[in-house]
Amino acid sequence: MSELETLERTLLADIDAAGDEGSIEAVRVGALGKKGSISELLKTLGTMTPEERQTRGAQINALKTTVADAITARKSALKDQAIAERLARETVDISLPVRSSPAERGRIHPISQIVDEITAIFGDMGFSIAEGPDIETDYYNFTALNFPEGHPAREMHDTFFFNEDEKGERKVLRTHTSPVQIRTMEAQDPPIRIIIPGKTYRQDSDATHSPMFHQVEGLVVDKSANVANMRWVLEEFCKAFFEVDQVTMRFRPSFFPFTEPSFEVDIQCDRSGPIVKFGEGTDWMEILGCGMVHPNVLRSGGLDPDEYQGFAWGMGLDRIAMLKYGMPDLRDFFNADVRWMNHYGFRPLDMPTLFGGLSA
Repeated sequence: MSELETLERTLLADIDAAGDEGSIEAVRVGALGKKGSISELLKTLGTMTPEERQTRGAQINALKTTVADAITARKSALKDQAIAERLARETVDISLPVRSSPAERGRIHPISQIVDEITAIFGDMGFSIAEGPDIETDYYNFTALNFPEGHPAREMHDTFFFNEDEKGERKVLRTHTSPVQIRTMEAQDPPIRIIIPGKTYRQDSDATHSPMFHQVEGLVVDKSANVANMRWVLEEFCKAFFEVDQVTMRFRPSFFPFTEPSFEVDIQCDRSGPIVKFGEGTDWMEILGCGMVHPNVLRSGGLDPDEYQGFAWGMGLDRIAMLKYGMPDLRDFFNADVRWMNHYGFRPLDMPTLFGGLSA
């Protein structure tokens, strides 16, 4: 067997043994590269006689062609094989469930949902939203709202007080959203129709109380506001919020420093089952407090009580959320439990509307 035949068999065996594109490239370089075995044979053509060039030269060129064609064919086969392996490795199992998008997995907290619902209801009645700081002065939180010195609400066991500042004054975490009433009356001329949702703080914690909780209150001030107007507003709100055609409410005399007269408001309901049903039954449940704005509060807001009068009401957002959506423990609102949120949370695109249903 000649030298060229031996080289051809060796190179073709190496080509067949190449298992990937990197290996076949190494064979190509070893045979046809600048210093490859066939390239070295081609360099000897210049030293041959014309007769030798016709025979041996033709054999070397034939060897080059055979090896080059074999390398090209093997490269193509290895490329197809690599593609087939990749396709097999990257197949999609169409039987797997489609992963939901973040917008579908996310949930709106029930408190945010309740604020949106209440905003939609009162916005339809012509109310606007007012806001104020969570850290308040003693004046706005107590004095301007007709809380006398020594009132129990001022005591340390109920209110979160800050340390004294350089003026000797102690600010507080607001115990209600009512300071915003004073700030609004100071900044805006009547008529005033506002609702005030926000966080409030008191030293209390159990299944139905939290040190930080949410309230919403409303304020109407003009020259003709009266109890009948207030009752209509509250009845319309309860019908829309609890999504019933009719509600029966009763007003019981009560006392709040910032209203006179003051009332506790109960709504008729059915509490015989696991869920409280409003608009039916023979039971009663307290849901809010209200009253006519005290003349002293109007004076604190810079208004003349002989010219203007108003009414106000307030309720706990967390509590009415528990009533409407059947949540048993207030503390779960603040535990950041994903399982609880998945169960009680609302889908982001389910926006509350009066025409489409508030809890659709």
